[in-house]
Amino acid sequence: MSVQLKLMEIETYIGQYHILQGVSLEVKQGEVTVLLGRNGAGKTTTLRTIMGLNPAAKGIIEWKGEQIQQYQTFRIANKGIGYVPEDQGVFPYLTVEENMKVAMKTNNEATKERLEYILQLFPDLQRFWKKNGGYLSGGQKQMLSIARAYVNENDLLLIDEPSKGLAPIMVEKVMESLVAMKETTTIVLVEQNFMMASTIGDRFYIIDDGKTVQNGTMSVLRENEELRRKYLGIA
Repeated sequence: MSVQLKLMEIETYIGQYHILQGVSLEVKQGEVTVLLGRNGAGKTTTLRTIMGLNPAAKGIIEWKGEQIQQYQTFRIANKGIGYVPEDQGVFPYLTVEENMKVAMKTNNEATKERLEYILQLFPDLQRFWKKNGGYLSGGQKQMLSIARAYVNENDLLLIDEPSKGLAPIMVEKVMESLVAMKETTTIVLVEQNFMMASTIGDRFYIIDDGKTVQNGTMSVLRENEELRRKYLGIA
């Protein structure tokens, strides 16, 4: 499998704070790469830096061999990278249908087919198609947020904490949808729920104090209790 996305010694500041101090990783096509680490380690900032929302001060970001670290966010999105933020970003006063239409870059046959597929994955969205986004539950908003990123023909999805604050039954539904999506789309996932991360992830990178400290296949991390305890605080 080819490497789609590559970060090399990325450093990022937010105001006066030096958040990322040397993040390096590779994302292979067709895999789910999970970013793990304690709260405040720099995982969300890594996704935001890839999207140009918190521009990199140093280092290189390559997307399919092209350096994109100086690009504006809209240009990065147009390269085929979708972003699902931690706060979901749903427009509360637009209907589910309008939220989807705002997100759709095109209205061609391929997009329509993807929309039909999404509504099969997330039947709640079809059920509340004419309801405002603010009417949805937390889990339904998360589904809508993921659906908006997936409806376009993106080659990569960056998904930040999709299970955060969700009831267990909704976590199961989100997991099922991501497992289905990984058949056609590469995913970089930030996720604190280790059960979810280890179930759907192929590879992991652990970020600690703004630096990449460990990486490997998810099977290695599942079997390495010492590593989990040291960096994630879980047995």
